[in-house]
Amino acid sequence: MILREKEMPLSNRLIAEFMGTAWLVLCGCGSLVIASAFPGLGIGFLGVALAFGLSLLTMIYTIGHISGCHINPAVSIGLFIVGRFPARDVLPYIFAQILGGIAGAGLLYLIASGKPGFDVAHGFAANGYGEHSFGGYSVVSAFITEAVFTFMLLMIILGSTDTRVPKGFAPIAIGLGLTLLLLVGIPVTGLSANPVRSTGPALFVGGWAIQQLWLFWVAPILGAVVAAVFYRHLAKLPENN
Repeated sequence: MILREKEMPLSNRLIAEFMGTAWLVLCGCGSLVIASAFPGLGIGFLGVALAFGLSLLTMIYTIGHISGCHINPAVSIGLFIVGRFPARDVLPYIFAQILGGIAGAGLLYLIASGKPGFDVAHGFAANGYGEHSFGGYSVVSAFITEAVFTFMLLMIILGSTDTRVPKGFAPIAIGLGLTLLLLVGIPVTGLSANPVRSTGPALFVGGWAIQQLWLFWVAPILGAVVAAVFYRHLAKLPENN
């Protein structure tokens, strides 16, 4: 995963970010909405975690050389803070990611609604806490989970893509890292660690999902900011790195 994007036109990079985010939401959330509870053949939480991890891994190889494959506002912000991403591109990237997350959720809705009895009120892979948490976890538990796990996701990304580590293995480390985090975090919030992954489904569910969406923006971005500052000092990065 090359997070220092090459000299690609911004339009190309934004299209790549849109596509990558749509793919992550379609396949990751789709595994939860469509495949996880299929009678007799459900993939369960393990399958959902793998689906998200594989979605990210495949996109890193597909668009990493084009846009850096951030497909996550927390990643874009963290990379900016650590000095690997220009400030002028942060908001355009986030805008493209939001649109991609909505598009991915829209495609998932079109597919899932083809089954009789489908109802977004059942959750539609929206992240939540309290009564909308798989395990009934509180808002405090949810906030800690989202912040800490996004912190670790950024640490994995920053460490595995550092110029001082062996090349070519970052996509595997990042994809498996996300899978690991999800295996622990799904019962708490469904684990987002990505604000746009939460936004797409929430817009279709509405109501409680919109009301709780703030947490899935604030906590991941906070975790990413802390990770970027921490990694800069831990890895002794120069200020212009």
